[in-house]
Amino acid sequence: MVRFEPVDDAGREPAPVVYLHGAAPGMKRRSPLEGRSLPPRADDERERHSDPVFQADPAGHADQAEPVDPAEQLAQAEKLLLTRLRRRSLSVAEARTLVEETDLDADAADDLTARFRDLGYLDDARLAEQVVHSHLERKGLGRSGVEAEMRRRRIPPEVILQALEEAPDDEEARAIEAACKRAAQLTRFDDETIERRLTGFLMRKGYGSAVVRVAVKQALASVPRPSARTTSVRFR
Repeated sequence: MVRFEPVDDAGREPAPVVYLHGAAPGMKRRSPLEGRSLPPRADDERERHSDPVFQADPAGHADQAEPVDPAEQLAQAEKLLLTRLRRRSLSVAEARTLVEETDLDADAADDLTARFRDLGYLDDARLAEQVVHSHLERKGLGRSGVEAEMRRRRIPPEVILQALEEAPDDEEARAIEAACKRAAQLTRFDDETIERRLTGFLMRKGYGSAVVRVAVKQALASVPRPSARTTSVRFR
């Protein structure tokens, strides 16, 4: 039998401690990940880009808006207004709104529209006459319809009133003419349907109710009755 006797090491000195390279007595143990550069988080990246301090040019200067040349801005607004006027006439209010879209300041916009008005490029009275001719005489609208169109074009009320006073006062005759033309296309319907359709047709054109009643009555009288139509029956 083999016996192992305990060895008393109390009297022996401990073995010397050997430190690794770069270590020293009293230093804390470092994590193997410590000191490594981690990629920035997405939130940090967004905050960095949204910070005005980081929004700088390569030279290190913050972005600055380029100054606007008032003369160049005025020239652009004038060019836009001329281009639009070549397509169709504008009221002074329409031109003023168009100029405002170029971010021209209020005083410059007023000066530009006033200059165009003095040159005759903008004329509300002439535009009102054009609307009367195109909508009252050519399109056959009633006075209310023509007035609504001029209001839509933002012509001043006093100019609208003057233009309507100078317009031909033959609204009833024009309503009758329009109703008769329309009735000729509705002969396949009965009188009640024709009357209803003619009434809506004339009301949409802006004729007053009294004028509509007279025109519809005249138009119905012009529609040929079934008994008056020429028919022929053949017997075989």
